[in-house]
Amino acid sequence: MRTLRLAVVAVAAAAALTACGADDTSAPTPTPTPTTATAPVTEQPSSSAPATPPVGPSVTPTPGPTAGAPTPKPGGGQSLTGRITAGVEPGCLLLDNHLLIGGPRDVLAVGARVTVTGRVVEDMATTCQQGTPFVVETAKRS
Repeated sequence: MRTLRLAVVAVAAAAALTACGADDTSAPTPTPTPTTATAPVTEQPSSSAPATPPVGPSVTPTPGPTAGAPTPKPGGGQSLTGRITAGVEPGCLLLDNHLLIGGPRDVLAVGARVTVTGRVVEDMATTCQQGTPFVVETAKRS
């Protein structure tokens, strides 16, 4: 009799476990559908001037000699002349409130009077945290 009870318990346990793992194949499985959001279309005001695509940062030189302002050079570069000062962070060099990026470090030294050519890049992130970034293309002592 004891064997019969064990057999009944085993069959009941097996039936219970089988019911837990059974798939209900009668109901179809919903398939996810991709959704896309569309931006609202807005009308742009018309103007008489033709639209031009942005081409990156630009610098408009101020007319006349202004101390510390870069002067335009032929070919699109700019020129700065003055004495280099040390920035608040190690290795940072400033020239007329412009942070010098790149260039020959044997020419660009604290206290040196130099003329550098290059371009201003206003949206550049630096670790120096001061001055307007000026990417140096050429440098010479003056």
